[in-house]
Amino acid sequence: MPAERKPMRYAHPEGYTGVCFDETGRYIVTSGSDGDVRIWESLDDDPKSINVGDKVFSLALRNGKLVTTVSNNIVQVNSFPEGSPDGILTRFTAEANHVVFNNNATSVAAGSSDFMIKIIEIKDNSQQKTIRGHDGPILSVAFDPKDVFLASSSCDGSVCVWKIADQTLESSWPLLTKFNEVNRATSICRLEWQPKTGKFLAVPVEKELKLYERESWKNVDNLSDDRITMPLNVVSWSPCGGYVAAGSIDGSIAVWNVQTKKCVERLRHEKAHRICAMAWHPFKGNIAYTDSEGNLGMFEEILTDVSSKELHSSANNLDDLFEEESSDVSTKKIYLSQPSPISYSLAGGDDDDDDDGVIGIVNRSRHRAIEDDNSHDMNIGSPIRLDKVNDDDDHIGIVQATPISVGYSGPLPTPRQKAFQPCSTPSHLSHRFMVWNSIGIIRCYNDDEGTAIDVEFHDTSVHHAMHLSNVLNHTMADLSHEAVLLACAKQDEHPSTLHCIHFNSRDTNKEWMVDMPDDENIDAICLGQGWAAVSTSALIVRTFTIGGIQKELFSLMGPVVSMSGHGEQLLISYHQGTGFDGDQCLGVQLMELGERKQQVLQGIALPLSRKSYLGWQGFSAEGTPVFADSNGIVQMLNRSLGNTWVPVSNTRDHCKGKSDYYWVVGIHENPQQLRCIPCKGAKFPPTLPRPTVTVLPLKLPYCQTNSEKGQLEELYWRSVLFHNHFNYLAENNYEFDQAAEKHALKEQQELLMKMFALSCKVDREFRCEELSEFMTQNVLNLAIKYASRSKRLTLAERLSDLAQKKSATLMAIQEEEMERNAGSVAGWNSPNLQPSSQRCVEITEGGNEDDGQNDVEVTGNCGLEPEERFHAKRRLNPFSKDFNSTENITPKSVALGSNVLARGNPFKVTSADVPLGLAGTLTRNSNILDSMVKSGKRLTSNNNHPLNKEKSPVLKPLKSKPKAKQTQATLFQSTIRKSSSTIAEDKSGEVQPIQAIIPDKIADNKKPKKTGFQLWLEESRGDIITESPDLTEEEIIMESMNRFRILSAEERKVWTERAKSDTHSEPNTEVKKRKRTEELGVDDQEDKKEKYEESETLAKKQKPEHLSVNSRLSAFTFKKD
Repeated sequence: MPAERKPMRYAHPEGYTGVCFDETGRYIVTSGSDGDVRIWESLDDDPKSINVGDKVFSLALRNGKLVTTVSNNIVQVNSFPEGSPDGILTRFTAEANHVVFNNNATSVAAGSSDFMIKIIEIKDNSQQKTIRGHDGPILSVAFDPKDVFLASSSCDGSVCVWKIADQTLESSWPLLTKFNEVNRATSICRLEWQPKTGKFLAVPVEKELKLYERESWKNVDNLSDDRITMPLNVVSWSPCGGYVAAGSIDGSIAVWNVQTKKCVERLRHEKAHRICAMAWHPFKGNIAYTDSEGNLGMFEEILTDVSSKELHSSANNLDDLFEEESSDVSTKKIYLSQPSPISYSLAGGDDDDDDDGVIGIVNRSRHRAIEDDNSHDMNIGSPIRLDKVNDDDDHIGIVQATPISVGYSGPLPTPRQKAFQPCSTPSHLSHRFMVWNSIGIIRCYNDDEGTAIDVEFHDTSVHHAMHLSNVLNHTMADLSHEAVLLACAKQDEHPSTLHCIHFNSRDTNKEWMVDMPDDENIDAICLGQGWAAVSTSALIVRTFTIGGIQKELFSLMGPVVSMSGHGEQLLISYHQGTGFDGDQCLGVQLMELGERKQQVLQGIALPLSRKSYLGWQGFSAEGTPVFADSNGIVQMLNRSLGNTWVPVSNTRDHCKGKSDYYWVVGIHENPQQLRCIPCKGAKFPPTLPRPTVTVLPLKLPYCQTNSEKGQLEELYWRSVLFHNHFNYLAENNYEFDQAAEKHALKEQQELLMKMFALSCKVDREFRCEELSEFMTQNVLNLAIKYASRSKRLTLAERLSDLAQKKSATLMAIQEEEMERNAGSVAGWNSPNLQPSSQRCVEITEGGNEDDGQNDVEVTGNCGLEPEERFHAKRRLNPFSKDFNSTENITPKSVALGSNVLARGNPFKVTSADVPLGLAGTLTRNSNILDSMVKSGKRLTSNNNHPLNKEKSPVLKPLKSKPKAKQTQATLFQSTIRKSSSTIAEDKSGEVQPIQAIIPDKIADNKKPKKTGFQLWLEESRGDIITESPDLTEEEIIMESMNRFRILSAEERKVWTERAKSDTHSEPNTEVKKRKRTEELGVDDQEDKKEKYEESETLAKKQKPEHLSVNSRLSAFTFKKD
């Protein structure tokens, strides 16, 4: 039966087109003049394209390494089937025309138009051998299967055989026509050695295929056919070595049996185009070929009409064609290909059921295969050798076969990604980046002059540049503000070593080294704040102090892939299992190595995109874990959503061409920037010239971002995500920009208001209610006003109800907070003050200047644990103006004893157990708002009598209560003055005895002292009324308290100091008042005080000129009364 010809497919533009199979036979790989490499699973499916350059002249594929020669005179390697660049092997001064692998895929040979041939090792491209001797451009090269000889053909008309060991000429034959250029040559003369044995070298010369015998170098045979009318161009041997095929420049293909010298198959290109390349399927009798027009074709079942006797004879003459050592089989990946159409019977040619006694046994100790117990025939993927039937043992025919490839179409396991250092280029490069981060750059140079490491800092104030000799051949590095960390792999007699240069050390010797155990090899390293970590091949992570002290160690759940450190955080990615179908199965572990050692993430899968691998991992400048995969997807950890990963950018969207990539070096959350280095034609940059860092914007993959609604939603949630780090920094006592936090909160509320307005325009009132759930109390009030002015009264009413619910929830939170601290407040008014209470007061008065907290804030958390004190101090208020921020809860109304109130008499004897000095100490605070302690319960005085039920000097932002007419116009001033006078009246019975005892200290605090908040309100009141003219007096007070609360600690302190200075600015007046008070009686003193307060209150009632009409009318009414 003739071979079946598949319809040809367009693969590449016109020009040279290469083709080959992968080792499993699953993929067909082609390359062309468009610079693309295409991977075909079958001719019926669309291929996957990988751009490797502007033009591809040749390709070779072995062991997951795709080597190509491209137009910029380089030989480069890419991973297969991912296609990611893996480095440049070598460069020529002219185009490299052909490249091939050796038998064990450890080296490649490439021939160039500059008359040179280079042999390069894959793992270490510095190990190169150069062969010179041709006088023309090289056409093709071929490795001897035993890696002893290398054959080459050239435009100078010669075919040569070279000895690889010393690069000397072994033999030469003038067989070809001479040409000056490869493009002018009639034939590219792609010669090839016989597989496995290398017994014959096949050379296409004109219309014949010449076979030269090994060692003797004699032309033993010339294979030809009458249908070959044009010169032969390419040669390809079958995997078994028993057949050889050749293609001509007119599209003819012939297949010969090497032993019988007969042409067993004649094939023809459907359009008679030049055959550029041919490749045999590794297990089947199929030949894939390409032509000069860029088309791909295939002939199937080429050898089906060849008799089994001929195959048997051919295979027996080629011993051990597919024999492999057991060690090779165990170490190689098992790929299972499709079953071959060629069937072989294990015992005779009978398929009857009588053959049940014949058992086909596969030697499982040497070959791994899957057997079908219900069949006597086995379809195999390659020609096999049937050994002699053994009838001696138990009279059972036992047939031993060579390795069998069994049909299997399921997913294949993905090779595991090797460990790497973030922001580093491949280690086999002679000039490479060992690390590039926000601190600096570490470069490694490995050339003929020696190896060296250069350390460069972005900020020279951190440290000057360093030049180090790389004696130990360090391949890993990391850099921080404190040290340089280096590591080398285990070598012959030298263990794997960790080397640290602690340049911040005060010691004379700033370096230390640690050798790993003999059975461990360092795979990854990283630096943090005051610590270093190392992951080894024994699945152990070892931690050290920055000075070299060994600390804790722990085990990983799989081989490490990469490690990163930032501050106290350690991020580890590792292999969690085996991936399939091109996917990696990685896990992530996040730990904190500071004072509170804890594990944040463990055993969580790393959500890589489909068929990608980890390309970079690290932390943002603010300390949030981030990673990027090979498909350009950048993802960030969202701590506020249960430590989930959120995609924040796709670098492929910013690439101009398919071969362009971005090499990630860092990310910032504020401003929102992704720092990358653009790379053209590769996934990593060269060291020279120095690459330029580019900033890419970040964007969440939300739906319909081309619409206004989608854009606003993406902006809002991106702002929320990228400002979650403020909470983390505050919880861990890191410094951060409070102004930036306020700006972010303001931006988020503005976006919510825009979405609210947009929803109103499209009549989406329910959506408006949903948006109001994210709003703060102030923005919700604006939304209510907007709905009212838009004549959406129903929506405004619903939002008003929601605002009341939020306010009630806020009050409940505040009451709960004050109840927790009630015990601490009660301790202040107890007859016997404890030392802890005294320490609280001392910290309140003097300690706040040191720690930078709120001015003179007295908290009741002095007796709590540090963690409880933190939570009591920072309470999240979701309904306040600065939503998502941590704030101090507004203190509720607290009635204090006379020994605590600032307006009380500091010399009043409250109890026999409390000295006068202490009572005076407790009353020195002039800022009442800053000195009050949160409490939800009213306290009793020292004599156990209930305190006055009038309002205390501290504001209480609760629902409005009926007030006297005189207090409605100016709620804040009048309420405080009235409360103060009322307290003074109620306590007048106690003041008289004290005046009799100490007449010269009688009225120290007659004039009410203004607090910092009161002074701030006097100046800011007009602005608040201008912005919101419809606010009631109580709403103005609440709004002012919210604004004063979100001021920075420094600003509040300025206002407090200003209030103190105003109080002490008139000492003469105070002295006169004291003298006058001594002469007057108590009754006259009270009358004088009331008149003074009334005049001051009237002065405060004067409204600014820019008040609203309603405010003026209400003020007029109250003045009239």
